[in-house]
Amino acid sequence: MSEPESGARAKRKRRRRASGPSAASPARRHLSGIIGGRYQPLNPSDLPKIDQAVRSILADVGMAEAPEIVIEQVTRAGGSLDAEGRLHFSPALIENALNGLSRDFTLCGQDSEYDMQLGVARVHVGSGGAAPLILDLETQQYRESTLRDLYDAARVVDSLEHLHFFSRSLVARDMPDPRSLDINTAYACLAGTAKHVFVAASEAAQVEQIAEMCYTIAGSREAFLERPFLSMNCNLPVPPLRFDAESCEIAAEAVRYGIPLHSNTFGQMGASSPVTMAGTIAQTIAETLSGMIFAWLLNPEAKVIFGTRPMLTDLRTGAMSGGSPEGAIAMAASAQMANYYGLPNSTIAGATDSKIADAQSGYEKSLTVTLAAQAGSNLITQAGGMQASLMGCALESYVIDNDMLGSIMKSLTAIEVSDETLALTAIDEVAHGEGHFLGQAETLQRMQSDFVYPQIADRRSIDEWTAGGSKDIREIARQRTREILQTHYPAHLSAELDAELRQKFDIRLPRTEMGAE
Repeated sequence: MSEPESGARAKRKRRRRASGPSAASPARRHLSGIIGGRYQPLNPSDLPKIDQAVRSILADVGMAEAPEIVIEQVTRAGGSLDAEGRLHFSPALIENALNGLSRDFTLCGQDSEYDMQLGVARVHVGSGGAAPLILDLETQQYRESTLRDLYDAARVVDSLEHLHFFSRSLVARDMPDPRSLDINTAYACLAGTAKHVFVAASEAAQVEQIAEMCYTIAGSREAFLERPFLSMNCNLPVPPLRFDAESCEIAAEAVRYGIPLHSNTFGQMGASSPVTMAGTIAQTIAETLSGMIFAWLLNPEAKVIFGTRPMLTDLRTGAMSGGSPEGAIAMAASAQMANYYGLPNSTIAGATDSKIADAQSGYEKSLTVTLAAQAGSNLITQAGGMQASLMGCALESYVIDNDMLGSIMKSLTAIEVSDETLALTAIDEVAHGEGHFLGQAETLQRMQSDFVYPQIADRRSIDEWTAGGSKDIREIARQRTREILQTHYPAHLSAELDAELRQKFDIRLPRTEMGAE
């Protein structure tokens, strides 16, 4: 069996790289969740109106194609099934669920330094996407993604201080069947990073195996339930206002095994949800809450995340657009509504339509992630690494986006105004003395504590940049990514624990591809 939790955790902490971000760095403090919420696209007086529309949709319009497991739970709690087969949620049930859902819980890392405390407007950013394609680092051509690519993505994210969690961003298309896909996806993510991991399951039958893998790593079921380092994405509703039966079964199994659940809804404004922003937000919230209510009925103590994803359809083509300003505003509004309800929540931002990490990618990602962060989204997924409207992933994009995310997180910090920070004494001394603040002791001190510095963005002079080869940020990022892939092999899973996992599960990622001798 694996080590007891406390001993295993201590050994893993000793094995962490000396090159990682220090506990005193601004980036490390961001992991506790800097408070957002200053940007409010919705007028506060309109929040109750949207809430009332949400309740009306659930109570009066109802959800179609509900599987028996959902019908049984909802009708037992006061809901009803009409002659058309639509499932209606009673006002009392909606109110009880909103009052009873778990709040302010922690999604843990395998290493406690990566724990993320959720709560109103606490912001964390990470990966995500489930792309079928990857932009090859060397050929710069898109190809089908593999299990090794997924593992590589996880360890790149593991090395980057401004990405706080790893949500499965690639589909391992070299896996032969759904069972192999789900088990090996969980393994590659958990082996690739000690940060909190989000995965998904193709079928309900695989959830037990994923849970058993987590229990083995934690040391026991009880240890995992105390410190859940993996959570499960699940799209219970299919807009407009229908349930997906298999996803409901997957959610039920996740709740049964104590895996935190992301109740996600992907609507598309103008296609599967109304063309108006307010209508899309109301429908998406109603759909998302329907999944959360179901999970809450199964277990009132379940950890469920409110995962609204009001995406935009480019009405000229009918395709999803991940980098639009309208989508950015809708995501921010959904985060505002989540905070109105006080629910732990996630949104998508960073799903640029650009195919490479170019200027379009930069401005679309910066807009969408900044609005979601300023609105106070707890978990911003797809914030790094994704391209082509979530159809592609580029490892070098993680490295570029890491710089961007550090700046965005810094923008959330409040300005401290006090006698000390107003610095009147220092101003008087410098004005009558040296004429600059560079020699002040506090300048050196705060240089090390108050500022976030880019790792690859170029702040040199034109002459220095020219002498260095006039490289653009993509070239620098690719070189840095190569260095990470050549040197960064996380060792938080001991060789003994890894051997135990391989004995229990059909792991298809060779040890020889994981830096093992």
